[in-house]
Amino acid sequence: MSDRLMGKSAYEVLGVPADATEAALKRAYRHRMRQTHPDLGGDPEAFLLVQEAWAQVATAQLRAEHDRRRRGAPAAGDDERVWTSGRPDRRGRAQTWGASRSNRSRARSHGHPGGWSRERYLTLIREWAGRGTEVPDPYAPSLVRRAPRELRLLLADAIAEEATATALSELGSAYTLWHDVATGAGRGVDAGLAKIDHVVLGPTGLFAIQSEDYDAPVGIGSRDLLIEGYPAVRPMKDLMGRVKAVRGWGVRFTAALIVLPDEHLEEDQALVGRPRRTLRLAVRRSAVADAVRTGVPGRGGLDAEVLFDWRTRLQRAVRYV
Repeated sequence: MSDRLMGKSAYEVLGVPADATEAALKRAYRHRMRQTHPDLGGDPEAFLLVQEAWAQVATAQLRAEHDRRRRGAPAAGDDERVWTSGRPDRRGRAQTWGASRSNRSRARSHGHPGGWSRERYLTLIREWAGRGTEVPDPYAPSLVRRAPRELRLLLADAIAEEATATALSELGSAYTLWHDVATGAGRGVDAGLAKIDHVVLGPTGLFAIQSEDYDAPVGIGSRDLLIEGYPAVRPMKDLMGRVKAVRGWGVRFTAALIVLPDEHLEEDQALVGRPRRTLRLAVRRSAVADAVRTGVPGRGGLDAEVLFDWRTRLQRAVRYV
């Protein structure tokens, strides 16, 4: 369970009884998201809490596990939960990682998720308020409401990155996460604009992940995402440009993921463009951990030697904005 949810159930945060129907649960989630959204004057911390609560009960399986944890009972099949690369080791045995869901630790995490976006927001909100003007609370709902759209979206990006990082941390110790990763494209502010939000390495592959929140519905075009109100924005094209900028790392990305708030995407995940060497997906935030844990169907995963080698390379190569 998320640290923020300690002492509370997802139902308490969403304001529904524990036996609420799936439809009632979804309605409550959408209502609480609108109620707490920073762009609408809500509390950013409450907004993040609602997202984390939904990540606990977004699917029937997640909800059942959440309920079992609340009762203190072990999840069914926990002792059998392992990952496999689908490739044999030198002795011909299938290679597996991890242990039971209840026993495995959090993923190893490096960097500060959302750190650059939040710091940039704090700098710009004070500049916008005016030189010499005191800003005792840069997250005050009344201030956020009046701020330009670009600043509100910058804060929303920071919150989105933090929420994605929280979801990814549940992958377990077989995975390593790097956040706010510099690609070497540009310096200073430009370096932050060209960063990869999350790089994730595990037995199912290497993933470049970008967290976005445009506060608008997102559709799937033939080559990129279609964002209502942002006709010129090409997030997948931008992410793939960042992936190409780090070719010198000597690794190969399995997939590039754009993570979006659940209510902005119609399905858990959707293919963007044609299947390619690096698969391109749009994914709901509540489904991102499962998407990484499942990997790319038909492509297997990474054997233990490659996984160890790539982790060493990334530890040496990764720099932060």
